[in-house]
Formats: sequence, structure tokens, C-alpha cells
Amino acid sequence: MTSRMLEGKKIAILVETEYIPYEIAAYQTRFSELGATVHLMSRLSGNQSIRFVADVDSVEEADRINRQKTSLATLEVNIDFQNVDVNEYAAVIMAANYTSVRLRYFEPPPGQQISPEMTRTAPAVQFFAKAMANRRIIKGLLCHGLWLLTPMPELLRGRRVICHEVVLADIANAGAIYVPPPVNSPPNDPGNIVVDRDLVTGRAGHDVYAFIDAIADQIVSQDQGLAGAA
Repeated sequence: MTSRMLEGKKIAILVETEYIPYEIAAYQTRFSELGATVHLMSRLSGNQSIRFVADVDSVEEADRINRQKTSLATLEVNIDFQNVDVNEYAAVIMAANYTSVRLRYFEPPPGQQISPEMTRTAPAVQFFAKAMANRRIIKGLLCHGLWLLTPMPELLRGRRVICHEVVLADIANAGAIYVPPPVNSPPNDPGNIVVDRDLVTGRAGHDVYAFIDAIADQIVSQDQGLAGAA
């Protein structure tokens, strides 16, 4: 992959509590190596910043974080996605694990009962829907990330995707076309990534480097396509 191929580009990463530390570290290091600027953002609910807490899948990973005393055990986020113009970003990524579930939170209008239609009003759902409407923006959703789109099934209907098995029923019910990974595929196997035009999905958090590379390639392809159309 060409060095600094994303020079001057901005990448938005939506995060919340229960993020995966090594995934966030991969975004920060790999995109920076490619020349891009990474903005971690979330819903700050009127706060100047919020500290989010990591989640890990094993005792070994927790021990490693504790030994290294890494700052990625917590993340200080000071960008609210409600205050940014999504169209300024080359890519918008929904982080893996249960961050997307937390970001689907919405508040019903005062005095009104909760209804299924209100799930569409969650600020993060609305933000990502704006990104989906702009084909020049590459959208990336890893592992459980596609949960963020399920309140608006029309965003997934007919799109080729891959995801973690935990999310599969929801994705199928939303009308997406599931592409299964190769049998016994190792981490970062290209078969664990599915590209459907401006939509890039990955099976699990441990596929993050292949996921990043696919997003970077799509950003470059998008630029080349726009240049050719000029």
C-alpha cells in the first residue's frame, strides 16, 4: 500500500464505552501512517468531553492493558458528531463491539410514549444516515457496527455486507445480502472484508488492519473516479 496515500484526508471514528483498545490503536496508527487525520467522536450530551471505558474479550487482553498501563484503557473524546459536517470526511467508521448499541440510544419527546419509529431518531443513526446519503464518503462498519444502521433498514436493503454472527439475524431482517467469510479464515484475511461500492464491512475486530486497508483503497478509488469524471 502506497505510503501517505491519504494525505490531507480526515477520518471520523464513532466510539462509545465498550470499544476494543487494539482496534482504536490500529485506526490511530495506520491511518496516520497513510497521511490521514483521525477524529474520534461520539455523542457528548452537552459536555466538553467524555471519558469512555474499553472492553476486552479475554483475561489475557485485560492483563496486557494493565501491564502496559496504556491510555487506551480509557478514551477522552471531545468531538461531538452532532457539531461536525459529515461531508468534510473521506470516511466515517462505526467502531466494533457494543459501541454501536450504545450509540443507538434515543430520547423520546417529553410526554410521549416510546415507539419503534423513534429508533430512527437516535443522533448517531441520523449522523450515519447522512454519511450513507453521500456516496463520496466511504462508510466502514466493523463487527457489530452494522447494528447502527438497523433502525433504518432501507440503508442496508440490497447491500452486500459481512458482520459478526451475533448481528447476522438483524442484518438479514433488514434486507442486506450476507457474504460469509471463508471457512476457518485467519484474522485479517481479505475474505473477512466485503466492499460494496462506498460501503466497507468487516467480520470482526481482529480484522481491523484488512478493514483499514480496504477503506483506504476505496478512498483512493473514489478520488480517481472523481478525477476521471472531471
